[in-house]
Amino acid sequence: MKIAAIIQARMGSTRLSGKILKTVNEKTLLEYQLERIKAVKNIDQIIVATTIKDNEQPIVELCEKLGIDYYRGSEQDVLSRYYETARKYKVDVIVRLTSDCPIIDPEIIDKVINLYLNNEGSVDYVSNTLERTYPRGLDTEVFSFEALSKAYHDAVLQRDREHVTAYFYTNPELFKLQGLKNEESCGYHRWTVDTNEDFELIRKIIESLYPINKNFRMNDVIALINKNMKWKEINEHIEQKKLNEER
Repeated sequence: MKIAAIIQARMGSTRLSGKILKTVNEKTLLEYQLERIKAVKNIDQIIVATTIKDNEQPIVELCEKLGIDYYRGSEQDVLSRYYETARKYKVDVIVRLTSDCPIIDPEIIDKVINLYLNNEGSVDYVSNTLERTYPRGLDTEVFSFEALSKAYHDAVLQRDREHVTAYFYTNPELFKLQGLKNEESCGYHRWTVDTNEDFELIRKIIESLYPINKNFRMNDVIALINKNMKWKEINEHIEQKKLNEER
């Protein structure tokens, strides 16, 4: 059974164009994320799923430089991009990640994967987002190729084609869902990058923690922010886009 992380990535963004290639200490946010995903124990392959648009070439060049597999597909029909990526690379279990999460925690990714594997056959989809108890920016979803194939062939709403997994959790009668919850709810933290304010917070976090310990984890970030309470104010006013608005 082949488990692969598929990371959707593109240069376009309605609020912060080119965000994933913005740099902190001369390294792009996407490089930080890929480095962290490589630390996940239960992943056999990492694949970046970008689009066929010409302006994605810098993403392709970065993947080639780093030796990361990639696939180019539809910009808007991200569900088809995932399906085609998984089919090309013969993936059995998909770990869906998004490229705006540069400080994602590999240990949490492994927890979600293990929850799926420990319930294999009785679940189709596992994530830590069904109920938000983890910081936004540590989002991890795991599902079978069979479930992805069903969504690809059956989903017709634009929302479902664009958001890949929306068809799963909006149709719980069709799929067996399971969520991973953190012992202490930390869902109020926002560590994803969608605006300049988000980037400013992530920059501070990386500049503070990475030189000391490049393998810093969620609790290290929480401890850092608790020591710098003003940092919470940097992006606490940013509202997450609604399901049919996200880009």
